[in-house]
Amino acid sequence: MSDIQQHALQCRDAAQVLAQLSTQAKNDLLRGMADALLADADAILAANARDLAAAQEKGISGAMLDRLRLDDKRLAGIAQAVREVAELPDPVGLVTREETRPNGIRIQRVRVPLGVVAMIYEARPNVTADAAALCLKAGNGVILRGGSEALHSNTAIAGALKRALREHDVPEAALTLVEDLRRETMVELLQLTDIVDLAIPRGGEGLIRFVAEHARVPVIKHYKGVCHLFVDASADPELSLRLLLDGKASRPGVCNALETLLVHRDIAPSFLPQAAAALRARGVELRVDDAGRAFVPHAGAATDEDFAAEFLDLILAVRVVGDLQEAIDHIRHYGSDHTEVITTRDSNNAERFVQALRSAVVMVNASSRFSDGGELGLGAEIGISTTRLHAYGPMGAESLTVERFVVRGEGQVRHPDLL
Repeated sequence: MSDIQQHALQCRDAAQVLAQLSTQAKNDLLRGMADALLADADAILAANARDLAAAQEKGISGAMLDRLRLDDKRLAGIAQAVREVAELPDPVGLVTREETRPNGIRIQRVRVPLGVVAMIYEARPNVTADAAALCLKAGNGVILRGGSEALHSNTAIAGALKRALREHDVPEAALTLVEDLRRETMVELLQLTDIVDLAIPRGGEGLIRFVAEHARVPVIKHYKGVCHLFVDASADPELSLRLLLDGKASRPGVCNALETLLVHRDIAPSFLPQAAAALRARGVELRVDDAGRAFVPHAGAATDEDFAAEFLDLILAVRVVGDLQEAIDHIRHYGSDHTEVITTRDSNNAERFVQALRSAVVMVNASSRFSDGGELGLGAEIGISTTRLHAYGPMGAESLTVERFVVRGEGQVRHPDLL
């Protein structure tokens, strides 16, 4: 038996213990984990500094460095997210539907843990804590396979969390950090169909495609976040500019950042020059179609590749569209089913936009940056699914459970005539 198979089996055994913990026991454990993160802050930040130094030596991009970087504020935010998960309703045991059939049997649909969740992620040390908290809240064991860029950070965070597991008499294997980062080990993990119940890759498009292509276990995919803002003809220009700047410039290296701006041709002559000036002042490079460059002549020319790109940087593709339908058609063609935003004062156009698009999150007059599990009331999120399986959009603890049928009877049989 290989090491990864043995670790996975131990995690599965620990998951069976977790599944039977009371809500209070799980919440106490999570609060203990949050305390442990803050108690180990110096060690975690020192480990993160080692990862950052190594990444900078390798010439890692600014967006990835931003995801990798921890400081006191971010670590406090991670701990707070764990506390917020503790305060969430427990999804395990939730009865979602109940009925009594004509023959008297009572049928319930009840949420139960998935079992073992494998998280495959890159330079995102916060995922170590977020994934652990959400999986444990939902009664699952979790196998964490982070990227080499965050090895020291992940190890330090996992060490703090494991200490909390020991202190609360929960098997440490419930949280298993994979230390062998070879790709063949990851492939083996993704093919343990009798042990691992779900794999969730979180990172760049290349990593997610690799996981999807090599996995035999179910995979929740989120290839990329090509998020759009459409400024309707009736939009409030000041409100639209606020959402644009927040969506693009506040943190461009995250998946809910805006990548494309679509502007109705009736408002483009007044809105685009103002928007371009504000974006340039914040260091944003514009790549604009021919119609838009009439209003921002110094901008670069946009290509089809730009409209399909997840820049994860201070770059924005811009297009002027003739009407709402053209904006919808553009998003259907180039979008990635992540997050779309419309700014409008026309309620009919807002409703049409919402109904016409199938993206995981659709927003009316709100920033794309709210497409986040914490902001949408889920506590921390384990990822954003753009795969239409049992979960779609930001995934919290409830998305890490499934419904099963519980049937209660009093001796009923289906074929009494045979008895």
